[in-house]
Amino acid sequence: MLTVLAPGPLATVQDRGRSGFAAIGVPRSGAADAAAAGLANRLVGNDESAAVLEVTAGGLRLRAERSVLVAVTGAPAPVTVDDRAAPFGAPLTLRPGSVLALGMPPVGLRTYLAVRGGVDVPPVLGSRSSDTLSGLGPAPLAAGDRLPVGTLHADEPFVDVAAVRPPSSAPVLRVLPGPRLDWLTPDAWTALTSQEWSVTADSNRVGLRLAGPRLDRAREGELPSEGLVPGALQVPPDGAPVLFLADHPVTGGYPVLAVVVTADLPAAAQLRPGDPLRFRAA
Repeated sequence: MLTVLAPGPLATVQDRGRSGFAAIGVPRSGAADAAAAGLANRLVGNDESAAVLEVTAGGLRLRAERSVLVAVTGAPAPVTVDDRAAPFGAPLTLRPGSVLALGMPPVGLRTYLAVRGGVDVPPVLGSRSSDTLSGLGPAPLAAGDRLPVGTLHADEPFVDVAAVRPPSSAPVLRVLPGPRLDWLTPDAWTALTSQEWSVTADSNRVGLRLAGPRLDRAREGELPSEGLVPGALQVPPDGAPVLFLADHPVTGGYPVLAVVVTADLPAAAQLRPGDPLRFRAA
């Protein structure tokens, strides 16, 4: 029902993820900015489990093959339909043959497009999410892909526009002490929560690699691999922390200094390379 004409740098299908499989090595995955994806679904009257499109840095162009109701949220990318400006953060009807395009957002990184009924690609382990780390789920979108529309919707929505602030390009993320705080020096926690950090170019849906002060270890040796959660701040031997996002591995062998609270993960998911950020104790 939807034909992809151009995917942009990266566009994937995402839903709430595949929870409950970490014990067998399967990450949860799902929308990196779960709040924006959920809002897109609500704007078109979808069930919260419906799959949406996650578009990184704009560039998506798709054609509707029948009349569909869509909504665009997240990073505020310019929206056009048949080369005419269209609303962002509001329900929008695409007629058969209409072409919707997303430009590059001026702030933020990931934009979400929901279609009434949901993107109905085949689920894998109960989820339609594309996992860029494990390769589970549908492949990233490519030109020529045809996306069926499902039936995961309820009553027709009655919303004109959702007034939501754009993502912050310099957020302050709240953190809790991690399970391996004792593996780092006392100065490491102080540096984490008092200094400014920046996102490096070597970042993706798996995690954000951060540049800033070196975080030194208090002990030598290796830590046995243990479970990881979204928001974990793991510190490799080079002292440069990694903030894990939606496609994070389920285990890791480097000490976790801190964990970003779940409510602040959408802000982290919208950071682009070069953006500054700070952490503060929750």
